[in-house]
Amino acid sequence: MKVAIISDTHDNLPNVRSLVKKLKDEKVNLILHAGDIIAPFTLKEFQGFKLYFVFGNNDGERKLLRETSKKLGFIALEDFGSLEIDGRRFALIHGKDEEIVNALCKSGLYDVVVRGHTHKHEIKRVNGTLLINPGEVCGYLFGEATYVIYDTKENRAQLLSL
Repeated sequence: MKVAIISDTHDNLPNVRSLVKKLKDEKVNLILHAGDIIAPFTLKEFQGFKLYFVFGNNDGERKLLRETSKKLGFIALEDFGSLEIDGRRFALIHGKDEEIVNALCKSGLYDVVVRGHTHKHEIKRVNGTLLINPGEVCGYLFGEATYVIYDTKENRAQLLSL
């Protein structure tokens, strides 16, 4: 199964719309969002997908994000999420605390740890766990809008640009 891994959309609707088009073209139907969605109207752009997300440090309107996600059939995992997809164990966190991110990777509990926050893309192995930071969809900090497609069968992540 192909899983889209994204983070830090920061209400950049043109980039989100471009991403959605690419994900539809790739026939991706599941998205993990590692936080900093910002406003509920951005969530609406992901209709037609199955979406799990955690809150980021800039997601101030959590109540409306929860309500909107519920209406759209999305799953708000609060500040941390643990889920299994196609036999792979995932941890999903925004990742503002590096010690927690490192502890999750070293715990041996997860096949994949997904984090955001830094806006810097990174894919690496830590103690056998795949750590994925897809970078930023918004492109605000580094001028590069990126996301990751993760293949659950191959346990492989591919960084892509909008």
